Amino acid sequence: MWMGRRMAGAAQLAREESAEAEVGMTTIGGGQAAVVTRGEDRALPVYGPGGVVWSPRVGDAVLVIKGGCGREERCIAGTLMQWKGDGLEPGEVGLYNGDASVILRNSGTVEIRGTVDIQGDLSVNGVPYMPCMC
Repeated sequence: MWMGRRMAGAAQLAREESAEAEVGMTTIGGGQAAVVTRGEDRALPVYGPGGVVWSPRVGDAVLVIKGGCGREERCIAGTLMQWKGDGLEPGEVGLYNGDASVILRNSGTVEIRGTVDIQGDLSVNGVPYMPCMC
């Protein structure tokens, strides 16, 4: 009997410490953004998948995750996906910002739209690129 009460108490504590999520509107953009959910939270860290850096803009609908004791620790985990480019097949990846986009297709094709500015060395099929001086 005491074991049942002890397990029930542990389960209650686990529920209290579990994370919750809400969708909010960004009021201050950048890496330490502010978001309005039920109230405004400022200086929230922004998390993204490995290798992707994202800085939310003012007015973005973002997902705010709350965790910790009392759910006082909050962070922005992402935004509602609103892909504006060509349709993506399952498994494909798209990066976009305004009119610029990069799509990694399942076929191995990389589609780049926008102006490409290369800083550094460029190789094509492992050979350093040399522009034609024709």
